[in-house]
Formats: sequence, C-alpha cells, structure tokens
Amino acid sequence: MVKLDRETWDAARLRVQLLGWYKCNQRDLPWRRSRDPYAIWVSEIMLQQTRVAVVVERYQAFLERFPTLISLALAPEQEVLALWSGLGYYRRARMLHKAAQFVAEQHQGNLPNSADDLRALPGIGAYTAAAIASIAHGQGVAVVDGNVERVLCRLAGWEASGRKGGAALRRDIEELAAHLLDPEHPGDFNQAMMELGATVCTPRNPQCLVCPLSARCKTRGEHKTTPRPRMLSREVAHALSVRMSPNPGTGPGSREVLLEQRPQSVTVMPGLWELPALPDAAVAQQDLRMTVRHAIMQVNYYVRIRTVFEDDVPALTVPGGERRWVPLYEAATMALTGLTRKVLSRAHLLTVVPLDAIAESPEIDVL
Repeated sequence: MVKLDRETWDAARLRVQLLGWYKCNQRDLPWRRSRDPYAIWVSEIMLQQTRVAVVVERYQAFLERFPTLISLALAPEQEVLALWSGLGYYRRARMLHKAAQFVAEQHQGNLPNSADDLRALPGIGAYTAAAIASIAHGQGVAVVDGNVERVLCRLAGWEASGRKGGAALRRDIEELAAHLLDPEHPGDFNQAMMELGATVCTPRNPQCLVCPLSARCKTRGEHKTTPRPRMLSREVAHALSVRMSPNPGTGPGSREVLLEQRPQSVTVMPGLWELPALPDAAVAQQDLRMTVRHAIMQVNYYVRIRTVFEDDVPALTVPGGERRWVPLYEAATMALTGLTRKVLSRAHLLTVVPLDAIAESPEIDVL
C-alpha cells in the first residue's frame, strides 16, 4: 500500500466541492434538524446496521417518548426495548439505556463534550463519539464508518477490505480522513462524507457521473471489495395461540395471546417476548396459519406459524421461558421480538396504540 502523501491531496478544494454538494443534495432526515447531543446520540446508535428508512419512524417515536436523556435513564428497560422493537440488535438499546443511567448519575444528565470522554461511556465507540462531538459540539474529529471508509479507499485507490489490509490500512484511512476534515465545519463535513457513501459512492453500482469528487478519484468505483458473506437459511415453526380473556374486567370480546419471554441467559434478544416454539419446523398444510420470512443478522429464517388451541399448548409446543397470557392491547406495548411483532401484525392481532399509551400501560413483570 502506498503511504499517504499529503502534498498530493488538495484538501481545501475537496472540502469546498464536497460541502457544496452536500448543501444541495443532503436528505432531509429528522436528526439533522437538531444539534442536541442526546438526539444525535440516539440517531447514531439506531443507524448502526439498520436502514435509514426504518430508523426515521422509530427515531421520532423514541424521542417523543424519551425526549431527554433523563427521561430515558428513568424508564424501565422493558419499556425502552418496546420502543426499540423493529430495529433489531437489541443490545444497542440496552447499552444506550445503561449509558443514559450512567450519565444521569455521574454527569448530572449532560453528555460529555469531547470524543475522548464520550468513548468512556457504555456502548459508545470511536465512530459514535466522533459523530456526536463533531456534529453537536464542532470538535475537529473525523468520523470513519463503513461509508466513509469506502469513499476514502476509492479516492486513494486502496483495496477496501479492512480484514485484508489489517491495522495498517485502518491507520491510513484514519490519517486520510483527519487530513481532509474541514476544521471549520467538521460536523457538516463528516455528515457529507457519510451521505456521499450512502447515496452516491455505494457498495455496488456507484454513481460516479454525479459524484462531486470523481475528478480526483483514482478508481471511479472500480476497486476490489470483500464480497458479502452468504446468508444462512434456517426453518423454524411457532405456535399462535389466542383465547378469549377469562377476566370479566377486560370487557366483552377481549382476547389474549400466549407469549413466552426469552431467558436472560441467551445471547440473542434476551428478555424479549415471542411466540412459543414448535418442536418440528414441518407443519402440515391443513394446520398452517401463515409463512413468514425473517432475517436476523446473517440468518434468513423461514418460519411456519400454526394455530394452537389453549388446551393443546402443553402437548404441541416446546417448553421454554416463562409464559404469560397477554391481552392483545397490552402486547402492542411490550418488548416483542421483530418476528413476533410481524406475525401478530399480519394476523391483524396487534392493536396500534398511541405512543403515550406505552408509558401508561401496566408495568410488565420481568419473569
């Protein structure tokens, strides 16, 4: 790899071109309308490994319920997870919650200003710390996420493979990012680099003809990249069991669904609520309620859902975590797995409730 030669990079001109492009072409995203460090922090955590279109809706709902860091710190974890439902990677929500509690206790509810101090908080790494510090406080630190790394590697003609180039490649990328960073507008510059990678300098089929930096790019999108790992496939089956509520106080026509809480000891989605599992992924056609495809990390799940009557639950399902019959109106406010929420929605069983109802619903026992 050729070491960075600062003299070959007209950083001042590149900054002008990139920021001019960003001013005219940036997407109108809700977190860009704020310089509140807390709001920026929430958006950056949500955007990790999650599509922007999905984040927009959940971000606005999350901030309506938790408008301040203190309100997030004081909330029960299950309530935080319920608002996170649909974003996946729930460990992010747990770490966000723990960090908010830490800041409330140790920093009087105020996030630190510098990237170095932000990195001391739970769940905040170099990228997130740099994003918050530069966008909210104007600190001159460069952000290097996957999009920025790809843009810089293409500009410099480096193979965009951190695993192949190792630590040396990473150092060169960070050095180039710091060299190009606009010291007067670091937050806008960082966002412009990320925006360019997300919308123009994309992993496949980059739009080089409309790229503001194409004239100084050594590859024009033609460079070696690491192929995406193949998705694994797995077949599973779950029981959908619904009954009329035996509690006369719930009103006529009230129904309940049987949910099971995942153990806290499991690695994936501990503590979330899901439908009971069936012992065999094969479900006879006459018993099949629906089929669903659902992706979790690198696994594509092909899911079969069978209707199971209350009396048949013990015999037909696999014993797992603690189970509970939940009124459907309450299920909508719980920390459900993405698959469970998807199934209940497609079965027209998940009631859409106002956001403030989540805060007012009965507290969910952690069984």
